[in-house]
Amino acid sequence: MTSPTPVDAATLEVTDAVDSASASPNDQGSKGRSPGRLAWTRFKRDKSGVIAAGVVVFFFVIALCAPLIAKAYGKDPYTTYGLDDPSLLNEFGYPVKANGGIDGDFWFGVEPTLGRDVFTFLLYGIRNSLLIAAVTTLLVTLLGVVVGITAGYLGGKTDYLIGRIIDILLAFPSTLFYIAFFPVMISILVSPEDKTPMWLIVTSLITVMTAFGWAPMARLLRGEVLALREREFVEAAKVTGASPARIIFKELLPNLWTPILIQATLALPLFVTAEAGLAFLGVGLEEPTPDWGVMIQNGSKYYQDDITFMVFPGLAMVIFVVAFNLLGDSVRDALDPKTRR
Repeated sequence: MTSPTPVDAATLEVTDAVDSASASPNDQGSKGRSPGRLAWTRFKRDKSGVIAAGVVVFFFVIALCAPLIAKAYGKDPYTTYGLDDPSLLNEFGYPVKANGGIDGDFWFGVEPTLGRDVFTFLLYGIRNSLLIAAVTTLLVTLLGVVVGITAGYLGGKTDYLIGRIIDILLAFPSTLFYIAFFPVMISILVSPEDKTPMWLIVTSLITVMTAFGWAPMARLLRGEVLALREREFVEAAKVTGASPARIIFKELLPNLWTPILIQATLALPLFVTAEAGLAFLGVGLEEPTPDWGVMIQNGSKYYQDDITFMVFPGLAMVIFVVAFNLLGDSVRDALDPKTRR
């Protein structure tokens, strides 16, 4: 090969200088950065995602600090203030003051008939609903990851059997499964004469939603693993004698964190609404336990006379679900810019 002429060398230097000057600051700044830092940078530029993250964090802080807020507020969600103070309710059981009895003492008013404080009931309702949804999302993610990776990596009869189970679970409405199986589980664990403890209701609710909620995650990861296991880096690991566990944890999982995180952020609001829907239908948490669905169920009894009792829990749930869905979209766009619309 002949060495380049002086003219050619000068031309190459000029071309390199032009390319360096024309490169965008974002491209120059992204060199040497890890994928995580690049995703974080992209996420911070998404104003809707940042605002949605702030709203979601606010709701979780409210849930964690509900007892402290209630103590500072001076009320609790269980005391029947309307029965203790007859001046709060009229002869029909409705708050005497307008807009559900909202005033300086009761910020969101008092509940008809019993006169419980709506503000603290909502605080504890958010706390209970988010606790159940968060634990269910975590368990669904873990189970979906294990089943999806197992089916995709092993293939063969194992993949076929798991695939058919996933298809069956996805073919039926999950809400109907929850409604049908939750009472069955409770009846097996507790005799009809005994009162069902609250911890058992919560545990059974999480178990049922987990048992019928892992299929979408498993199906997504199964498809990802089927594509990844044919890649060169996986074949090279097999040739070097790497164990299946090492291939899964060192080669496959690092390439699956993006779909896992995205699917988890989209699943949590679904479980929030599912849990609230079950409570509204009388399956799951019941009176007097504070819950989003219980509040909406109670408010539906009085909305024709005063819609105030449905406004606060309904508006809070809409804001949370919309914010979490926006956060999930922003996380997806940050981790995988090619999906950005």
